[in-house]
Amino acid sequence: MALHDFPSSEPKAKRSLGYRILTNLTFWVLIAIIAGVLTGVYARSFAMELEIIGKVFIEVIKVFIPPIIFLTIVLGISGMGDLKKVGRIGIKALVYFEIVTTFALVIGVAMAYLVEPGSIDRGSLEIAEGANESIAKASGKTFSWLQFFLDNVTLQVLLLAIIVGIALNFSRHREKAVHVLGIGSKYVFLGLKYVMYLAPLAAFGGMAAVVGKYGLETLIPLGKLMGTVYLTMILFVFVVLGGILWYYRMGIWSLLKYIKEELLLVLGTSSSESALPSIMQKLERMGCSKSVVGLVIPTGYSFNLDGTSIYLSMAVIFVSQLYGVDLSFGELASIIGILMITSKGAAGVSGSGFAVLASTLTMMHKIPVEGLVFLFGVDKFMSEARAITNIIGNTVATIVISKSENEFTEPNLIK
Repeated sequence: MALHDFPSSEPKAKRSLGYRILTNLTFWVLIAIIAGVLTGVYARSFAMELEIIGKVFIEVIKVFIPPIIFLTIVLGISGMGDLKKVGRIGIKALVYFEIVTTFALVIGVAMAYLVEPGSIDRGSLEIAEGANESIAKASGKTFSWLQFFLDNVTLQVLLLAIIVGIALNFSRHREKAVHVLGIGSKYVFLGLKYVMYLAPLAAFGGMAAVVGKYGLETLIPLGKLMGTVYLTMILFVFVVLGGILWYYRMGIWSLLKYIKEELLLVLGTSSSESALPSIMQKLERMGCSKSVVGLVIPTGYSFNLDGTSIYLSMAVIFVSQLYGVDLSFGELASIIGILMITSKGAAGVSGSGFAVLASTLTMMHKIPVEGLVFLFGVDKFMSEARAITNIIGNTVATIVISKSENEFTEPNLIK
């Protein structure tokens, strides 16, 4: 069955083309993104004041994430019955995450050496305001699994939900509890539905603030790096993730079309978290089981950061090229090995990407940490690519795990 046969989010009743466009959330998010870019270019001072809009929207979405993860996982596990299957799905997902993210790290290093984005004059680069202070703070941080867990609310809720879900399987009040939780889930998603109507406003504020604060002119001297990052992520999505889907007889283009609303929302807000609740709904509607979606998506948001992995590995090589530092094969292997661990710390904490890069360079003792200041100004412009690649990667991972576990059911088609 081809992916394009999955249920459509369009209403059943036939409407005029104009009506469908004007009532389509995707259309308004796209318009908002364009308007945000124009506002950032031509009204920079005003645009920077709009940053609060995007931040508030993301914070509101974050309020929904813990209850959605908790309810989805508890209902999924309590309804699954077979606890061995829960463990098997979890282990299979973690193994898949590590293999794919490691592959992303290797691709990032390979493309950085192929294109050599760091072979430019350092004198042509401007250091963004506040960069030195931010890098100094980041350099003092080291990776800690304990701190990673304490800072990551998603993982905490995930662990609690698994414990509660398992406990319910042994409780005589299981059916009553499941009924109550089911009602709660219904109302949480209903509330989310109304919040999502504000997505275009958030996309406008977020995009306007980024362009207004840093300016499109910032992209010129570092355009080669940005182009390489975007090109690498596009290749990763269509070749690697597309190849994985092809193995399961699905098409990457059809998947991207199916989740286009979520991708545009991530593009506008630069945050993959903004689309987490709705992508879970989409995957269940697609045919993935509730239990697999509930386990794989939240875990993937912490451990399956394909886009972030590509960016981190390319950034390290970029700085080494910028300073003319030659790296041996053993040192490259060490960089990939270190990033396999430290990249997990780039999830769930704002600005943690620079802390990860700083800690990685500090461990190497060869590449100047201060080189990260040149990335500070364009980091926000590349965050969209990272977030979009991350969410596509997690969507593909959920489909793969669902298919491999025979937990993918063919949906009722909406004609």
